[in-house]
Amino acid sequence: MRYLILTIFTFCISTAFAQNTSLKGRVTSNNTPLAYATVALSGTRHGATTNEQGYYEIKNVPAGQYLAVFSSVGYFTEKLKANITTGDASILHADLKEGSSKLNEVVVTGVSRATELRSNPVPIAVMGKAEIDQHVNNNIIDAVIKGVPGVTAVTTGPNISKPFIRGLGYNRVLTLYDGIRQEGQQWGDEHGIEIDQYGISRAEVIKGPASLTYGSDALAGVINLIPYIPNGDDGKLKGDFANDYHTNNGLIGSSLGLSYKKNDWKYAFRITGKLAHNYQNKIDGPVYNSAFREYIASGMVRTDKKWGYSQLAATIYNNQQEIPDGSRDSLTRKFTRQVAEGANDDIKNRPFAPEEYLQSYRITPLHQHIQHYRIYSKNEFKLGDGLLDASVGGQQSVRREYNHPTQPQQAGLYVTLNTLNYDVRYSAPAFAGIETTFGANGIYQTNRSKAATDFPIPDYNLFDIGTFFFAKKTIGKTDISGGIRFDNRNIRWDDFYVGPNPANGFEQKVSANTAGSKLQFPSFNHNYRGVSYSLGLTYNVSERVLLKGNIARGYRAPNITEIGSNGLDPGAHIVYLGNRSFVPEFNLQEDIGVIAYLKDADLMMELFNNQVQNYIYQSRLDDENGNPVIIVPGNSTYQYQQSRARLYGAEFTFNLHPHNLKWLSLNNSLAYVVGLNQNEKLIAQSNGAAKYLPFIPPLHVRSQLAIKLPGNYGILSKVTFRAEADMYAAQNKFYSLNNTETATPGYTLINTGISTTVSRKGGKPLFDLFLQADNLFDVAYQSNLNRLKYFEYYNSSPNGRLGIYNIGRNLSFKVVVPF
Repeated sequence: MRYLILTIFTFCISTAFAQNTSLKGRVTSNNTPLAYATVALSGTRHGATTNEQGYYEIKNVPAGQYLAVFSSVGYFTEKLKANITTGDASILHADLKEGSSKLNEVVVTGVSRATELRSNPVPIAVMGKAEIDQHVNNNIIDAVIKGVPGVTAVTTGPNISKPFIRGLGYNRVLTLYDGIRQEGQQWGDEHGIEIDQYGISRAEVIKGPASLTYGSDALAGVINLIPYIPNGDDGKLKGDFANDYHTNNGLIGSSLGLSYKKNDWKYAFRITGKLAHNYQNKIDGPVYNSAFREYIASGMVRTDKKWGYSQLAATIYNNQQEIPDGSRDSLTRKFTRQVAEGANDDIKNRPFAPEEYLQSYRITPLHQHIQHYRIYSKNEFKLGDGLLDASVGGQQSVRREYNHPTQPQQAGLYVTLNTLNYDVRYSAPAFAGIETTFGANGIYQTNRSKAATDFPIPDYNLFDIGTFFFAKKTIGKTDISGGIRFDNRNIRWDDFYVGPNPANGFEQKVSANTAGSKLQFPSFNHNYRGVSYSLGLTYNVSERVLLKGNIARGYRAPNITEIGSNGLDPGAHIVYLGNRSFVPEFNLQEDIGVIAYLKDADLMMELFNNQVQNYIYQSRLDDENGNPVIIVPGNSTYQYQQSRARLYGAEFTFNLHPHNLKWLSLNNSLAYVVGLNQNEKLIAQSNGAAKYLPFIPPLHVRSQLAIKLPGNYGILSKVTFRAEADMYAAQNKFYSLNNTETATPGYTLINTGISTTVSRKGGKPLFDLFLQADNLFDVAYQSNLNRLKYFEYYNSSPNGRLGIYNIGRNLSFKVVVPF
């Protein structure tokens, strides 16, 4: 694979023909220079960013006629025809009008080529760097949750957030990094997203089936996290330094980013470090074993030529993550720690966790160690009026979970996942006004257990390929798009035996003829196939008002735990039991939406109905007497189930920004989803306990008041005050069979913040400052998506509180220094 990447990259940067041409000009607003506005040539990868005086230049553009799109946050997008000729640079100026419309933003996720948001019938939301920076978070998924209604997360402490879209998660939400699917053992409940939050400049979220473009695992939607690509002035080293501090868990986060652009070449590099001690709340105090330490580095080199572009990038991720097990003293409710194993470990009589551990940044012996390495190449070639896009990438995820206090250097789980990503697509020249794209993409993957003692999944090989066809046409005010795709995924593994390990007293992977061996995973070889399709339209009532409708069929092959698991995942504290007979999931989702970006307000309403065939979910396993099945002491046992399901709901957004009160905005959103289990036989047998699906978020309402003071105040400018009410209703519609879930009371969190830019007396910005208070009134709450809610060893407690609570009041300080 290494030689393949180098061959592609060398070919890209060595290809050059025809004379260089360019487009330049100035972008203003009311004749005032507009800095950092974006200029893009529609349908191509050519673009630039204006400097502080509003000037821009797009170099190495083939001669021809283009549609130049000028955009900037807070302004209406302007489209102008650009006639670029050889010889001297072509000149094109633009004057943007103030406004907040996002309809003309260009998106790259889930489409065949860069497409305006307004013409895409699939529900998609966009968050820019400015919006991401406004929220001080423990990870990037938390920032997305705050900015996109309908997106939630199952959490295991502050640093682990698994995204859910409209009530569906795990392998149904596909996370992308720069368009490359993220592969990092995401089957586990406590396996988070291994991505640098400081290096993301843009997030695009598809809410609904995106299997047409991405194949399996995009049944619920896609979150594409796009890193920064340099677009500054030629020959100038630019960058930023960000520093975070959180009072609740003492989080210290620092990140340094550098970028450089010279002629056709762009370079970017970033290094990030984060560490935190245990988080706390007023019910549990410091939550023992919830600290983490994280280091990330990334680099990118890119060349933009008249024939297209080529990009080579790499990332390195290293995380040590503690996971609490919830053991504590029955009377004092103080957390305890495991010091013995097996029969010597009395879970309800462990010693107290030492006080020096509770506020310490050091990582305890029982923790997870996750490493993720990635290298990938993205390339685009202009072939006449068509475009050929090709990308290839390699990833390795190494996960160790240490759960043996008597032998702390011995990993309980130790797995290495290797993945090769590939994607080739061709966007043909428009014919009779119809834009078409066809291509193929997929992955090849191997997973191997190393020197471990627990084996929840077998060593497997996976090969996945899908081919698709996509078409789009505009008829008057209506944009119509759709397509079809066929996928095939093969998963196989050989007989997997385990036996005693005399060196440590635990089990190990052994050969079939080893004395005392037992067959943990019988061999398996199966193909999963599926057809996906999508058809939708957007009707442009006016420049500001749209009607959208879409119907899409998604497909997802069962993941490795659902079909192959048979053992303990130490970090999750769960024994998983899979089912080899499971068949793929298919869903059919209908979406309708109304979007209006008016002079004084933004209005959005999205309704959806989602029917899922063969829905797979976890259910806690009880014996015939109704008692929890305990295979490994101190750990729950969950068995996967499969049935029909239905999810339906809505998202509403109402943002008020009076034209005559430009300093004031009131942003409001509402998200609601109901998840129904349609296994009528199980529902009847359980007296309704299985009526609803697990991990369905309750009604969520968010309301934020923002006041942006006009003018400057000495060295301060762009002073903005924010106050937010984050309201979650009680969740009484839950999967209660075998006490898999319990009811969750409602709660309201009040968050406040202030941000400003600090400048020199001459006016040049020095740094941006963000002060934020989350859960200002220190509300004690448990989200129904908080896995720690169920980390409990007793049926009752003296204070009436069971499980571990979410994070309490947190004051945070963030400084971003651009240079």
